[in-house]
Amino acid sequence: MKTLLFAGGGTAGHVNPLLATADRMRERDGDVEILVLGTKEGLEADLVPDAGYELLTIAKLPFPRRPNAYALGFPAKWAKAVRRVRRWIRERGVSAVVGFGGYASAPAYRAAKLEGIPVVIHESNARPGMANKLGAKWAEAVGVSYHSTSMRNGEFVGMPLRDAITGLDRSALRPEAIERLGLSEDRRTLLVTGGSQGARSLNRAIVSAAPDIVAAGWQIVHLSGGRQTDFEPADIEHYVAIEYLREMHLALAAADFVTCRAGSLTVAELGAVGLPAVYVPLPYGNGEQRLNAQDQLDAGGAVLVADADFTSDWIRAELIPLLADGEAVDRMAAASAAAGVRDGADRMCSLIERVIR
Repeated sequence: MKTLLFAGGGTAGHVNPLLATADRMRERDGDVEILVLGTKEGLEADLVPDAGYELLTIAKLPFPRRPNAYALGFPAKWAKAVRRVRRWIRERGVSAVVGFGGYASAPAYRAAKLEGIPVVIHESNARPGMANKLGAKWAEAVGVSYHSTSMRNGEFVGMPLRDAITGLDRSALRPEAIERLGLSEDRRTLLVTGGSQGARSLNRAIVSAAPDIVAAGWQIVHLSGGRQTDFEPADIEHYVAIEYLREMHLALAAADFVTCRAGSLTVAELGAVGLPAVYVPLPYGNGEQRLNAQDQLDAGGAVLVADADFTSDWIRAELIPLLADGEAVDRMAAASAAAGVRDGADRMCSLIERVIR
């Protein structure tokens, strides 16, 4: 039996590809054991055990970015985390480390290097994160989600996605989704989401312009996010506000167009199911969200607008005329599907298998 240590976590963009790859790996090879390395603070603390995998945890160790007390104590904490992972590698007979970025990945990459076992990496974002850039120095292979991503030993595999997404038949599920979300069958649906935490700028602009969107013949499913405590939904017909939707596949099945951030997982999922979008990248960070959307933009399946420009006036002047052009929406949907990747999990598994052979 081969034992692999999957490392990563923190956000859904790290955890979901990890779990999608682990599930597919287990389907392809019944003689493999998969352990997962993460932290107690990230989403993996709940999602990994729920998916049936053993979670090993180390301390959350962000790389220090400025000289301060934390930076002085970092080397000792780093060394302790690496020692702990090296012990697990030896005790559990780990054959390789497969990293997906996030706080737990970097110590795992270093431990694998010191123990002389191979490292395989998946990079979800168009612009690589710090942990994966470090790990790529030692990696045998690196799978990337976007053609524009440049990493040592990198090759395009796409985003590993859950079966609930890759196997989604939107047409077949649409009647059920329309009914369960309280929507109308005779209107096209605009899905608005800022992620699980929400996006205040998107929320305010959409609520302000909601009457105009509805007047144009559309209906809105607005996923406001759990941290938007000041959110006030629109009080009009054909507008449905939901704070958080666990059954996201229902929203995707009901939707005809999406307005959202450009997180790597979101972009990959919309491409896989063939949904056109207006992407509003986060206005802070290292600009990776703008790059994440580039493949779909080049294909003609999406529009990108800066956060500062995404206002109710922009919606009325730009988005509503686009939504009113049914042929344009259909062309964008086809282009989004053409740019999307559904077999990212299989491609990533093939990369891992090639290395451990």
